[in-house]
Amino acid sequence: MEICADELKKVLNTVVNKHKDLKTHGFTLESCRSMIALMDTDGSGKLNLQEFHHLWNKIKAWQVGRENEVWDSTSTSHMISFTGFHLNNQLYDIITMRYADKHMNIDFDSFICCFVRLEGMFRAFHAFDKDGDGIIKLNVLEAVCRSTCQWNQTSTGFFCACCGVN
Repeated sequence: MEICADELKKVLNTVVNKHKDLKTHGFTLESCRSMIALMDTDGSGKLNLQEFHHLWNKIKAWQVGRENEVWDSTSTSHMISFTGFHLNNQLYDIITMRYADKHMNIDFDSFICCFVRLEGMFRAFHAFDKDGDGIIKLNVLEAVCRSTCQWNQTSTGFFCACCGVN
């Protein structure tokens, strides 16, 4: 059994609608596509049961520590650091501008989408940082591939599930 982005949207929205404490308008199709791109390890464009389980555990982990129903912009650095991503103040501000509404609040869908994209970016960066020094050099094609493809780790290193680049 595999689940596509439309089906994932229905499942997630059914769950969040049962939790009145979560401030959200529901998950968007784009958010669900991003989640699938991050978690789809076999390149099918869908999530199998194991991949969905992994995504569900991540959503639950990212939700931990979110005491308020709304994540406001003043807590951006705290919440991102809490989930294991360490960024500088300029990146926290960029994330706030990208994901916050006009009142500078981030709803649950945007909150999860933010972490899906952060994890994807970190995964792509680490895939290219072969020597682990935190510095990479990319040409334009590599940058586009590294930022848009889905990177998976195997025992021999990282590879892109969509185009096979390693």
